[in-house]
Amino acid sequence: MADPLLQPYRLKHLPLRNRLIVTAHEPAYSEDGMPKARYRAYHVERAKGGIAMTMTAGSATVAPDSPAVFNNLLAYKDEIVPWMRDLADAVHEHGAAVMIQLTHLGRRTRWDKANWLPVVSASHHREAAHRSFPKKVETWDIDRIIQDYADAAERMKAANLDGIELEAYGHLLDQFWSPLTNELEPPYGGNLDNRLRFTREVLTAVRNRVGPEFIVGIRFTADEMLAGGLTRDDGVRIAQSLRATGMIDFLNVIRGHIDTDAGLTDVIPIQGMPTAPHLEFAGEIRAAVGLPTLHAGRLQDVATARYAITSGKLDLVGLTRPSMADPYIVRKLMQGREQDIRPCVGANYCLDRIYQGGSAYCIHNAATGRELYMPHSVSRAETTRKVVVVGAGPGGLEAARVAAERGHEVVVFEAASQPGGQVRLTAQSPHRREMMGIIDWRMAQCDARDVRFRFDTYAQEDEVLQQQPDVVIIATGGLPHTEILKAGNEWVVSTWDIISGSVKPGADVLLFDDAGDHAALQAAEVVAAHGAALEIVTPDRCFAPEVMGMNLVPYMRSLQRSNVIFTVTYRLQSLRVEGSGYLATIGSDYGPVQRTRRVDQVIVNHGTRPLDEVYWSLKSRSRNEGRVDYARLIAGEPQVSDSDPSRKFDLYRIGDAVSARNVHAAIYDALRLLKDM
Repeated sequence: MADPLLQPYRLKHLPLRNRLIVTAHEPAYSEDGMPKARYRAYHVERAKGGIAMTMTAGSATVAPDSPAVFNNLLAYKDEIVPWMRDLADAVHEHGAAVMIQLTHLGRRTRWDKANWLPVVSASHHREAAHRSFPKKVETWDIDRIIQDYADAAERMKAANLDGIELEAYGHLLDQFWSPLTNELEPPYGGNLDNRLRFTREVLTAVRNRVGPEFIVGIRFTADEMLAGGLTRDDGVRIAQSLRATGMIDFLNVIRGHIDTDAGLTDVIPIQGMPTAPHLEFAGEIRAAVGLPTLHAGRLQDVATARYAITSGKLDLVGLTRPSMADPYIVRKLMQGREQDIRPCVGANYCLDRIYQGGSAYCIHNAATGRELYMPHSVSRAETTRKVVVVGAGPGGLEAARVAAERGHEVVVFEAASQPGGQVRLTAQSPHRREMMGIIDWRMAQCDARDVRFRFDTYAQEDEVLQQQPDVVIIATGGLPHTEILKAGNEWVVSTWDIISGSVKPGADVLLFDDAGDHAALQAAEVVAAHGAALEIVTPDRCFAPEVMGMNLVPYMRSLQRSNVIFTVTYRLQSLRVEGSGYLATIGSDYGPVQRTRRVDQVIVNHGTRPLDEVYWSLKSRSRNEGRVDYARLIAGEPQVSDSDPSRKFDLYRIGDAVSARNVHAAIYDALRLLKDM
């Protein structure tokens, strides 16, 4: 029986080769606001992988007073046309369609970016996420922005794109729609028909420029899920009104609001949250309106995507974050290799980085966003080598997987009885269990390539040398470092102790966190679940800065229901025994402030120190003595060992065995060292 996901579809006049698309998103790969080589390579790779359509930008901004807070493309500049044409031609060459999303951000940006113009909206109400108090729009603003939209659309048609999508969730168009953000007088304020007037005028101006055949769609919130905001009934009325204009060719349905981290995370759910929570709602809108309907929102696997198509909920399914994990989803489906699809684990490392001013990287596909110099698949080596990997955490397993794909003979030593390292520990938290997908996928890939594993083996020098290796990769990770106090280090426990269950939580607990990562909040959840009183103290000006905004939401929803206090800008200095508990002395980096706190347990989260004894024992016996040529590493070029030929193997260490970083860093270390080895 034919896979419904692989059936073709016609969107207006545009033939699409299957039902899987990449919806509009901003990976923040632009240079000077232009989609240059890196941006183009990212989208071309998805086209090579068989996707039916890729949608660029999330969103491309149409006006100078809509500055690019996410490193957005600048659709208001004429110079974007040749860059977009190059991208479109390259994507078309590989059989995929390509569109772009256009927007005016309205209040969803900052006035102190780019040209320092005031942000504009349909009221003075501030968006919490970007903190700008907008100017209430004037008629001349409306007139010029309408023309800005039309100009941008004309540029995209000139660039040979297949169509455009207008953005209307949290952006200017729907800031006019929502009674929560529109305080204008008629004709642009008041009843819903008035509030839609600006959008109709934008559509009219766009159609006058691009003509009736060019595809124009809209991604819109059909229910803000906010008291006093747009409701589901409003969403249906809006969609029907847009259809009645005859100027909209498709709908891309959103449910929720994005003006806060919590709202954004409900719209774009992360790991531990329900799969496809808005799919049924999108299907309701499709049924009520009858326009071709797209949707993306934690549709992270092909089984859910099939249901979306076979049940008639959607016409096209957005597998956007999954395509960042694996750009070859369609190719693997066509080859009958569904089990080889690298899973999206919902870690949201991609989006959280963008919202903190970085560019998007998949937590466990280090080639995404680096297509110019990192491969998504590796070729076989001309010469087979013996590769020994010490450590079966994410970095070690990536090293083993890549080496095995190269055709090498691979042996992995692991001290524990199971693979996973710190990922197995982090997956102890219920809402982070999907992280084990990082490990499970690699184990399956290794098993398919005859990688040999020796578990329950604390590898030392002799065990490694007995394998007669050509290459040794040390991926032993690290152990918690807690000896940071002036006095009383012997009385503290680590976050790992709490998460693993080896130490039970106390009744009155102080958790000192200056690493700012997941471990502190995971331990905090365990402590809070035991009913303890908990104070989290950090010297930072905010807590958990490494966790980032959207990943913080599930933790806060959990911890705010419990007896937890968050204290910023204070540092735990010392600890001493007092009675049946401890007296903690707390100071500040900002001045001679000091206070004491009586508790019965102190937890310290200060990252890890490398577990690297085997590295140091092997170093002098290796050809390269552990050296890494950073210039070649950065350029994506193979390491070259010019050393004593009497020594038999090259030695490298990766991940936390070098220094405390994160899962992505360990996997990237492994990929760029092993891909040419």
